[in-house]
Amino acid sequence: MTGQQHERRPYTALFEREQEVAAAERAVEALCGGADGNGPATGGLLLFSGEAGVGKTALLGEARRLAAERDGCTALSARGSEQTRSLPFHVVRQLLQPALAPMAEQERRRMLGDWYGIAGPALGIAPPSGPQADPQGVRDGIDWLVMQLAMARGRLLLVVDDAHWVDAASLSWLTSFALRLADLPILLVVAYRPEELPDHSPAFRDLVGSRGNRPVTLHPLTPGAVAEMVRTAMGRDADDPFCREVWAVTGGNPYEAVELVAKARDRSLAPLEESAALLRELGAAARGSGLVARLERLGNATTRFAWGASVLGTEIAVRVAAMLAGMSPAEGAVCADRLREARILTGAADLEFVHPLIATAIYQAVPSAARTAMHGLAAWAVTNAGQGAAAASRHLLEVHPEGDADLVRQLRDAAREHLAVGAPEAAQRCLERALAEPPPEEERAAVLYELGCSALLTSPPTTINHLRSALSLTGLPKELRVDATYRLSQAYAHNSQLSEAAKVVAEHAVRTPDGPGRMRLQAAHYLWKGIQLEEEGAHERYREVAELTEHLAGRDNAERALLALRAFDAMIHAEDAIEVTELADRALVDGRLAGGMGWTNTEWGFELPSIIGITYAYTDRLDRAEELFTEAVREFEVSGWRGGHLAFAHEFLGLVHRRRGDLERAEGFLREGLRLADRLGPGVPIQWDGTCLLIDTLLARGRLDEAQAVAEKYSFGPPYPPAMVMPDAACVVGRLLLALGRTKEAVAELEAAGHRLEERGRHNTLWAPWALDLAAAVAPEEPGRARELAERAVRYAHRFGTETAIGEALRRAAPLAEPEEGLSRLERAVRHLAGSPCRHEYALALVDRGQALERAGRGAEGVESLREGLRIAGECGAEGLADRARETLALVGAAGA
Repeated sequence: MTGQQHERRPYTALFEREQEVAAAERAVEALCGGADGNGPATGGLLLFSGEAGVGKTALLGEARRLAAERDGCTALSARGSEQTRSLPFHVVRQLLQPALAPMAEQERRRMLGDWYGIAGPALGIAPPSGPQADPQGVRDGIDWLVMQLAMARGRLLLVVDDAHWVDAASLSWLTSFALRLADLPILLVVAYRPEELPDHSPAFRDLVGSRGNRPVTLHPLTPGAVAEMVRTAMGRDADDPFCREVWAVTGGNPYEAVELVAKARDRSLAPLEESAALLRELGAAARGSGLVARLERLGNATTRFAWGASVLGTEIAVRVAAMLAGMSPAEGAVCADRLREARILTGAADLEFVHPLIATAIYQAVPSAARTAMHGLAAWAVTNAGQGAAAASRHLLEVHPEGDADLVRQLRDAAREHLAVGAPEAAQRCLERALAEPPPEEERAAVLYELGCSALLTSPPTTINHLRSALSLTGLPKELRVDATYRLSQAYAHNSQLSEAAKVVAEHAVRTPDGPGRMRLQAAHYLWKGIQLEEEGAHERYREVAELTEHLAGRDNAERALLALRAFDAMIHAEDAIEVTELADRALVDGRLAGGMGWTNTEWGFELPSIIGITYAYTDRLDRAEELFTEAVREFEVSGWRGGHLAFAHEFLGLVHRRRGDLERAEGFLREGLRLADRLGPGVPIQWDGTCLLIDTLLARGRLDEAQAVAEKYSFGPPYPPAMVMPDAACVVGRLLLALGRTKEAVAELEAAGHRLEERGRHNTLWAPWALDLAAAVAPEEPGRARELAERAVRYAHRFGTETAIGEALRRAAPLAEPEEGLSRLERAVRHLAGSPCRHEYALALVDRGQALERAGRGAEGVESLREGLRIAGECGAEGLADRARETLALVGAAGA
């Protein structure tokens, strides 16, 4: 019998719970469309909080009963367990498998769609599709399933009891899903003990502690309520002293009061004052040491059977509990009957403890050696039943370390299974336990390697510690040493430690024989060096990469990686764009990413495809850039990589559309990228690129207030992250300050940016237009300096050679020249930008030229240019530019023409 099937005794009615029941009634009524059922379905979160035995489970049962009385409302429920909280997604499976079990596999596949292979393994309905699932992708897949169930069934009630014991993976999903409930026909009702909330889920603590989710707190019963309970169970002649003593012994705890009354009935005590003195002894037998003593009086065999049951925890099979206790199934059945009679166990095919308090007290009373032995036997039983190493791991974790190589193997197998379903924390627990066994010395480095890799997506500092330890040992196999070094460098990079990332691969590359492995480490060294904002030795590294790649044709992935780095380097340094794109093309195979260098390939990481896409975006190869980043979104979604990787892909698709001039679409991708990044928590590196690009896009649209709001929300400004941002963050800060009229601050920011970029030879005027913005800022007071800055930018733009770079530099330099020369530059800017894929810059040039023509007395030509600029600005979504064009046209009497 499961937690969903308990029947209340007649005398366990919900005494003194009118307000709590009313809260459940209101929530269920709102879910079901109001009293008449015709209104909109309103979901939400309802929390019940209180100490053990205070009646939370009874209230959840009442919520299920209320839902069952309403048409079109389905209730699903699950319960956390002290013994299963180390099993990832245990509660999710308990909650959702009853809805999935009656379906044919084809129906389950149809309902989950593309999420089947991502969330199916966590749900226990599909085999893993890869070595490591992204936890965020798995959570998103479970979200999708629950929403599909709600749509199919009308309204959905999800009930979770004992949330303080829910496994970390399930609790993480519950916490994130709870934030989405307001707009869904789903009511989530959760009960928990506030003093026992787990440390592994601070987000759940925040959820239940937030002002908008105040729990309904259950308190002990008053003497009057306990007296009514006693009289309901033992007759109306129960006198006041007896009832008062029941309350005093139990403290008004409903569970303890019910158990005490049941024991008084079993003893045939008269509910009168003369019997009251016996109640304290009976009450002690319901909990703690008194319960253990009562159990021992049932005999040694029954006690051992109860120990075995407490080790199993939930869904207790008589046969398995008997095996743990060292008896036959027939003897176990007799013991189970005794424990049912004693109100310790309940159920038939599967046993269950009457209350978690009983299970906890008995488990804690099991002698340590016996408990360890029983967990070992339980692990064997689970494995022998074909349930796999992951299912056995909760028992393996409790076995005393004895240097057992087979146990280490089982724990490593369990870790791989946990990773495959998206539960890296559970995998880490298994591998940490394997280290404590300890493993054979020749395997220790490999276990450390696996432990480090298991945390790469979730905890870079943990990965760093374990991989450093693995690399310090001689036992790490040669084929893993290069990979461990590369992954260590990735972890450093993801932890914003780019200098350490570059250093560690450089050190190990020296000790690695010539070949693909060494080239892989060299590429990683140049990558982590080259993307540092304040790179030391930048010119030396730049020359090394140029010399190393001069004769590379891209014959293997190591060569392609170096070519990708060289192309990015050349783009940032504003070398000839034709040569830049030729380098980028050589990093591909027939215009596509090579096998083994895809977006989800773990050998090279997603950084190398990224810099190829960014290089194309700034060299006017926007179609190629869009193909790459669209492929990234598709691969990340198919693989279930729904965290930082997918956020990154959306943000750089936003970059492509920003460059193209489709500003509305760019803003959509960037906001979605930031939404995905925000789920990872504050201050993650990917938020910098998204914030920078979104502010740049909003400024281009003329939405200054929104740009400022985004900057304030994300604390956009110095100090900057150690990695370069696209576009350069300091340049965008300077542009924002200029737009806000804070010219002095803007000048300081842009001068600092220019100094940092110039001394490293980074001259790309599209990625980092500091000189052009600074020229505009200082022009009123230092016109000579402004012209010098602009001329410098124009020279670098011509060296780079794209139509966009040249046209934009000429347009920005035009206002600083004499009127005739300025108009000439605008004419040339328009010609260049007419051949550019960047439509917003073209619209800017047309409007600027139109205004210059008006000032030059060439009104007809000016109007034509303004009208065309207005049309393209509208297509781009550049409202501010469109308004400027309209205002100018209005001044010359051509508004609305």
